Amino acid sequence: MPARERAYRELKFRILEGRLPPGTTLLETEVAALLSMSRTPIREALIKLDEEGLVRVRPRHGVTVRSQSLDDLAEIYEVFSALEVVAARLLARRGLSEAEIDRLRGLMAQMERATKRDDIAQWSQLDDNFHSEIVALCGNSRLQTTLRQYWDQQYRARMAIVPLRPRPSQSDEEHRAIVAAIAARDSEEAGRLHQLHRDRTDQQALALLRLQAGPAAQDVTDE
Repeated sequence: MPARERAYRELKFRILEGRLPPGTTLLETEVAALLSMSRTPIREALIKLDEEGLVRVRPRHGVTVRSQSLDDLAEIYEVFSALEVVAARLLARRGLSEAEIDRLRGLMAQMERATKRDDIAQWSQLDDNFHSEIVALCGNSRLQTTLRQYWDQQYRARMAIVPLRPRPSQSDEEHRAIVAAIAARDSEEAGRLHQLHRDRTDQQALALLRLQAGPAAQDVTDE
């Protein structure tokens, strides 16, 4: 693996997992020392992360991990949701094999067991896997690439509210209805149900983030 790709993956992992929290500012030399790499692959990795909206590179001033306001996240959710709805419609038109239906049903069953155990952290990971599977199966590689970028941008906020989320029984029911529409190759119904699901869960997420941030805060971080 090229050094620039290793640098990109390691920095991205540290940002998404909160090891480099929003507001962190480092010089390029400090990042190079942190990863024990030369400055050239570090610079290339930082440019890519800047393009993806995870950092802000300022010449001669270093690089800063970006924070996200609630308005930023609302916009990200709007784009993310619109693209996921398109993916659900495309998948319904394409149709699912029995093996693909079984994979989705298997994920739903695991989510429902996690719900019964009140294991919200495990449920959230399975939920990511479920939605990623729908996108992966839709057959549009450009849509997949764009969604991956927006997934990264909302990941930190998503993880921040895991302890606050209510029991996701309603989401489990909605997932089953979405998959049933996809399996029936009803693209309009699949899109409609997916839109309702995303609208509800996005509004819930933003409400939890507002609650977590407090009335005077504009960011989801403690910058």
